[in-house]
Amino acid sequence: MIWAAAAFLVLGVFFGITGNIGVLRFPDVFTRLHAAAKCSTTSVFSILLACMLLKGWDPMTWRILVVALFFLITSPVSAHIIGRSAWMRGLMPWGRKQRS
Repeated sequence: MIWAAAAFLVLGVFFGITGNIGVLRFPDVFTRLHAAAKCSTTSVFSILLACMLLKGWDPMTWRILVVALFFLITSPVSAHIIGRSAWMRGLMPWGRKQRS
């Protein structure tokens, strides 16, 4: 069980670092948002899954599961709201021509 938890922790750290590098390197708000949303969701979910494996089946595990499900639902919704707001303000994706 400890090996599986360690693997999920390493996976979570990997996705966290990858997402941060993507936010720093990508050229526009849409690609940065994609990197941030996807990597943060997988990173947090992997780390919370590792915590659940380490804790075992007790009431704290159910609380961690509720937090993970809440994050799994709210992270894509918030990324969609930010992306839609950027689109409505007239920001174009990288490599496209401007709207007329």
